[in-house]
Amino acid sequence: MTKKISKVLKERREHVRLPILHGILEPVEIEFYTSNAHGQSVPQPAILADLSAGGMRLITFMAPPHTKELNIILKLNGVKEMPVTGKISWVKDKGGVFMNGISFSHISPDDKKRINEMAEDYSDCDTRTALKLPEVCVETCRAHGLCNKPQKDEPLFKKK
Repeated sequence: MTKKISKVLKERREHVRLPILHGILEPVEIEFYTSNAHGQSVPQPAILADLSAGGMRLITFMAPPHTKELNIILKLNGVKEMPVTGKISWVKDKGGVFMNGISFSHISPDDKKRINEMAEDYSDCDTRTALKLPEVCVETCRAHGLCNKPQKDEPLFKKK
């Protein structure tokens, strides 16, 4: 039954997902803007739970804005800022903590490619780990800036 569900979910997804949360939660600099009572834009911090070239899942501590479009600046460790436009696809409220599914309505082709490459490298790492290969972490990994896996080999990525 589980294999069947996994296969159905995999076929529905157009882009590989890059899971950000691995082990412990770490805040990521992501802000989407809401308006306050005075009509001013106020950044709303969030925690990135996962990311794909088609969207992302965010954890917020305030209800998401009720708007058709969100202008978001993704600030990810080791990656240049990525401005994206998105819309909220779904929201789950768990006692004042909100899980938000956001689908991108606009993302540059370069940023889409960058996210896909990071997700593919992260997935390749998972495969090497599952196969118990001796060298899990590789120097060419494009997801190393976001990786917090215990197998991460920091000296491998130090500038020479």
